[in-house]
Amino acid sequence: MLDIQFIRDNAQLVKEKSAQKGYTVQIDQLLELDGHRRTRLTQIDELRARRNAQAAELKQGKPSDEQIAAGRQLKEEVAQLESDLARIDEEYTILLKAVPNMPLEDVPVGASEQENVVAKRVGEPKQFDFQVKTHWELAEAKDLIDKDRATKVAGPRFAYIKGGLVELQFAIMQFVTCTLGNETILQKLINENGLNISAKPFVPVLPPAMIKTPVYEAMDRLEPRDDRYKVGEEVDELWLQGSAEHTLGSMYQDEILSESQLPIRYVGYLTSFRREAGTYGKDTEGIIRMHQFDKLEMEVFSTPETGLDEHKLLCALQEYLVQQLELPYQVLQKCTADIGKPNARGIDIETWMPGQDKYRETHTADYMTDYQSRRLKTRFRREPKSAQAVVDVAASNPAIGLVHTNDATAFALGRIMVAIMENYQTADGNIKIPTVLQPYMAGKTQI
Repeated sequence: MLDIQFIRDNAQLVKEKSAQKGYTVQIDQLLELDGHRRTRLTQIDELRARRNAQAAELKQGKPSDEQIAAGRQLKEEVAQLESDLARIDEEYTILLKAVPNMPLEDVPVGASEQENVVAKRVGEPKQFDFQVKTHWELAEAKDLIDKDRATKVAGPRFAYIKGGLVELQFAIMQFVTCTLGNETILQKLINENGLNISAKPFVPVLPPAMIKTPVYEAMDRLEPRDDRYKVGEEVDELWLQGSAEHTLGSMYQDEILSESQLPIRYVGYLTSFRREAGTYGKDTEGIIRMHQFDKLEMEVFSTPETGLDEHKLLCALQEYLVQQLELPYQVLQKCTADIGKPNARGIDIETWMPGQDKYRETHTADYMTDYQSRRLKTRFRREPKSAQAVVDVAASNPAIGLVHTNDATAFALGRIMVAIMENYQTADGNIKIPTVLQPYMAGKTQI
């Protein structure tokens, strides 16, 4: 959530930026409650101080009836004020949580995803000299995907992935973890993009697949709830996560990290789940829009000063990974209405799918600034390097600050396999393996 002091100082700006993202917020009512809340807190502190002073006096001798009555009166007044504060706090918190993160200045203003901006296109769609097939047609001929039996077992929008496609998925996973752990590649991308951050490698993680309700809410990724699967309505209050960053980004809740630990960079692999509510009739063939899917997700915790550069590194890594597969793609700068409530900036990559004759989303990169970490209370302690640094920290930055968070798709494995299948198909119905993946498939060149 946003810092209340920022809202106090920039009430009109918050209204305007929230409207640009499509959110109606009650800033005037929020600030009124904020004033009442601060007044109650001051009153409670004053009464508690009086109670403490009175208690000290009573220790000096036997209390009189008047002193006992006065003490009882103070206790009742404190209880009443605390009750008022609890009611105010509840309304205040609801309104504060409803305020979205502020988009950065370079985010295009737009009312829907139709106003996302194509920042660039890389690679030319291949011209085939035969009738192009969809990934589903290719898979059906080779028995690589079985949705009929999966529907019998689990319902629609599930699939058995088989044979060479499983090998391909494992190859992609190894390729990604090796790439993200390679400091030489990271440094090259950092230099090419003029970033002032380290080449610290990504650590691979297998995170939990379930998340508690309060933690999911603090991440601000639980909504829309219709798109989530809940487990244990009465007892567990757990949800199946919809992407690995949901349980990666929350792992340092209520912790204070040291500045020397940052950046912390993870690449998490997880089978994820979404209901795909509201998509009835869309993408019913193939494996583009599934209830269950596998993803490799990047998550970064950083200082505020390096958060935007970390976002740009993630975007550069996404492009690098797609380029290594030699797939045509376009980069979209998402507009204010499409970046999402907790995001300050968002970038998508859409990869060319010849079987569908269009670009389809395969990657997204989200920069949240400190919006998530404020509710999660994920903080870091600054480490001054010199006496002058101590003065500078005291003057300009708190000794303990909120981390900035970033998440970005490395590969949504189903979707990128669709792109490989359709772009690398041959006239005889085989699927070539991208050169960069062949070492991870025992030298196989096609499936």
